[in-house]
Amino acid sequence: MLYQTIDILGTVAFAISGVLVAMEKRLDLFGVLIIAFVTSIGGGTLRDLLIGNTPVAWMRDLTYVSTIFITVVFAIIFVNQLKYLRKSLFLFDTIGIGLYTMLGVEKGLEAELLPIMCIFLGTMTACFGGVIRDILCNEIPVIFRKEIYATACIVGGASYFLFISLSLKESYAYIAAIVVVISLRLLAVRFGISLPNIYKQKT
Repeated sequence: MLYQTIDILGTVAFAISGVLVAMEKRLDLFGVLIIAFVTSIGGGTLRDLLIGNTPVAWMRDLTYVSTIFITVVFAIIFVNQLKYLRKSLFLFDTIGIGLYTMLGVEKGLEAELLPIMCIFLGTMTACFGGVIRDILCNEIPVIFRKEIYATACIVGGASYFLFISLSLKESYAYIAAIVVVISLRLLAVRFGISLPNIYKQKT
């Protein structure tokens, strides 16, 4: 029940972030729906294909598609109430990567993968939908820039296995790892922490 709830919350968070990006780009209604859809299910689709879990989850359960449709309608109606558009986008995107990281880790564990592979699978689940969204909207994906994004997912996924090794109850470790991802991303942006830039500044 916990995992399904988190899955739905992640779907909602990413759908809203997709709607906000699409509306910022002034796409039509169909474009908004498509961007919300690929943002929500892109990472999970790739994850399921890699571990052989087919048909992929959203094709077997209409809950995901229904949730995306309802979320899109809600976000469009209340977009004016989502003040400070960029802050709203950042917040929902951050919540989404936190939730989806641990969903990917859980799927990796179900497939009996090694912990390191579970972490990679979680990072992919969290980031790939956003990559598709940004590419379709003609933006350089956040994951390819110097911002702390995928790194937060990796640290959060690793923290889950650390918490488990410290004998923390599985459900608590799961939630704590989500908090680690979200907190790390928020703190990195708040204090301007980023990965080193490999390109030298021009003088």
